[in-house]
Amino acid sequence: MTSNSAPDLPPLPLSKPPSSKLPLRMRPSSLLSSMARSSRLLAMTLAAMVLSGCGQRDAATPPAAAESGNASTLPATNAPLPLIPAPADAKRGSGSFHVGTGTVISIVGGDADARRSAEHLAGLLQRTRGLALEVRAEATASPRSIRLERSAQAVVAHKEGYRLDVDGNGIRIAARDGAGLFYGAISAWQLMTPDGRKGDVDVPAVAIRDWPRFGWRGQHLDVARHFHDVATVKHVLDAMAAHKLNVLHWHLTDDQGWRIEIKRYPKLTEIGAWRTPPGAGRHGTPERYGGFYTQEQISEIVAYAARLHITVLPELDMPGHAQAAVAAYPEEVGVPGQRTQVGVDWGVNPYLFNTSERSLTFITNVLDEVLTLFPSAYIHIGGDEAVKDQWEASPAVRAQMRKLGVKDAHAMQGWFNAQLAHYLTQHGRRMIGWDEILEGGVPASASVMSWRGIDGAVTAAKQGHDVVLAPGDWLYMDNLQTTRSDEPNGRLTVLPLSKVYAFDPVPSALTAEQAKHVLGAQGALWAEYIPSKWHVDHALFPRLSAVAEVTWSPAAARNWKDFLARMPAQLRRYKALDIDASDGAFAADIALEGGPNPVLAGGPAKVALSTQTGAGTLHYTVDGSDPTPASPRYGAPFTIKLPTTIKANAFDADGTPLAATRSRTFDRAGLLRVDTQGLRDCVATGALGLRLPLLPEMTGADTPVYNVDLFHACRLYPQARLDGIGAIRIEAARLPNNFGLAHEQPKVVQYPAKTRGGELEVRQGCEGELIASVQLPDSAALGEQFTLETALPARTGIHDLCLRFTAPIRGPLYAIGAVQLIETTAQAPPAATR
Repeated sequence: MTSNSAPDLPPLPLSKPPSSKLPLRMRPSSLLSSMARSSRLLAMTLAAMVLSGCGQRDAATPPAAAESGNASTLPATNAPLPLIPAPADAKRGSGSFHVGTGTVISIVGGDADARRSAEHLAGLLQRTRGLALEVRAEATASPRSIRLERSAQAVVAHKEGYRLDVDGNGIRIAARDGAGLFYGAISAWQLMTPDGRKGDVDVPAVAIRDWPRFGWRGQHLDVARHFHDVATVKHVLDAMAAHKLNVLHWHLTDDQGWRIEIKRYPKLTEIGAWRTPPGAGRHGTPERYGGFYTQEQISEIVAYAARLHITVLPELDMPGHAQAAVAAYPEEVGVPGQRTQVGVDWGVNPYLFNTSERSLTFITNVLDEVLTLFPSAYIHIGGDEAVKDQWEASPAVRAQMRKLGVKDAHAMQGWFNAQLAHYLTQHGRRMIGWDEILEGGVPASASVMSWRGIDGAVTAAKQGHDVVLAPGDWLYMDNLQTTRSDEPNGRLTVLPLSKVYAFDPVPSALTAEQAKHVLGAQGALWAEYIPSKWHVDHALFPRLSAVAEVTWSPAAARNWKDFLARMPAQLRRYKALDIDASDGAFAADIALEGGPNPVLAGGPAKVALSTQTGAGTLHYTVDGSDPTPASPRYGAPFTIKLPTTIKANAFDADGTPLAATRSRTFDRAGLLRVDTQGLRDCVATGALGLRLPLLPEMTGADTPVYNVDLFHACRLYPQARLDGIGAIRIEAARLPNNFGLAHEQPKVVQYPAKTRGGELEVRQGCEGELIASVQLPDSAALGEQFTLETALPARTGIHDLCLRFTAPIRGPLYAIGAVQLIETTAQAPPAATR
């Protein structure tokens, strides 16, 4: 089996590299062509791994219930092993090994890597099963022990591969390298945690030969938009290690914050790390928001990651997303004449690093300190969303372009990137950047991270560049996971667990030879809407389990149903590890078959239950009690009388709930109410949809959220039944309008207003008749919730209601939390209630 591997990841020594400075010189644009002729530096491709005797994967069958007794037991059947990611090869045997308080974790004396892996395994078992196992150094393994041993003759030659054997005499893990030994220990831990029980466990006999498909298996974490403390970063690293991921892409600088201490330039954190957020001080939000990592804290995190066999890849975004740096040092790095404050607007802002020698000297001085902190082979320079307006408007930059023979601003970014690539090459590192770096020409030594779909990866690989896949539609974890109303802040694009799992990092457009340039893939978590650890966990999990399997397991071994059968054990591990995972993929959706209108017209109310993944068995109640496996099992839609409260949940085969119980009350008023999730865009295409919190720095899991389209201040109440309706009540909010839209700003529609502050219009269809209008409150306070109510003229039939704000588009952003239709008189009860 061929393994695509990240060059030099993670083999650079953790000791700091020499600090000798090699000054970066201003060079003409011909550098790009000369570098294209140079050999690619520091590239290492791991040897292809072909192991004989690989068996077929176990059949995809639901996990059986654990046997009763003091010890948990995995049945020796075709039930899938509780391993995520799935191993390259696993064969079940007969019998099992009993692990209890007297079991020893045995290592060879003097092997520091083995000791670290053994102690990590012991710590995981203590935390998740309550087992306190001794780690013992000994030349020969104790009888009936868990043995970890490195050997140059280990059967799996891949440096991250391992062999794991379980029989009645013990568990044996062998690997040629410390990373492989560590991953073998992770698999052993998963075999010992098939359920949520504490205490002894019987581990089924198995022979595993395992190694990763890709050498780059990563997760990106943005700490610039919202700062996450050292404990949260370590928490993410722990979770990554439990998934056999090995690259933390750490996004440290952006318009909204500079998070890394640079001793030579203290204002980068004195000024650049702090901002005054919109709505500051309201609802408990801070007057001043920010934070940064000292160099000591960064070294601590890098060393912590290394013990988990994770490389920390720093990203300093350049030349765009530079507003925090420009705010701190406008004379040194700003385009002449540009001064600003640290950004508060999400999105794309105009501030760029200058291209002058003074600016580049500043950048290389910063990188001098960065390189002493991060031993990673790669340094990420960003390169994305660099709006060139400031360069194009600057006489100094235009004169420099003419002198260099650079044809346009895109090529100027290529020249700028080439200076950085040359500096990094001189210091024994390699540049990687987002796929926009292809637009102005890219040095031959650089690698490309593709986020705008997979086209950037295809183009780069065909040009001979190594690539990492992180396409937004497939791997951006700030996309919502479901269409449920209880989802928190995020992008309205839905990225379900199943879609992440279906992603293949190797584009079909590449030949086998070109595909060798695919280093791997990573999830990405941008933090505009991720203000707390709870939000980090909710966004990453369980989708990070899918990323792990996509990047580790052989393509032929991946099976969605098999993955779902292994997820219940993983969900229980999340809880044991204090991971606040989203349960939306497994939660019960409770809906009326055919929607509310047939019921409002007097028809029967038929309730349909479902889950996003179809995992588990649904049980429900109608008496207000929480469902259990003994409650009625859902098989088909069932009829209820109004009012009725339905509670439902999905359960694993052993009776464990897969999610929190969901509840919904059906009554007549509820059938005439639509919340923010039930409202729709007013346009068929061209919306920019977000789910926004009341204020950007509100961190609670219960923070009110609102679906908006940034281009159209309009929401659609679809298929409203207006028979007998006399009024409408809208629960609205005034949100910060803190969005940098750059060249897309003209797409924002200003609807005509009759008053200075604007109105909320109710129209029959978005281009239809105006049937009601109510003036907006005369207030500019952000984070304010209010209710609007107005009469509606008599109508019959079913119509789309368009709810449109005509407030000035340069002011606050208005949003709708819910809409209630109000009947003129008590209506005759529908047939379902009689």
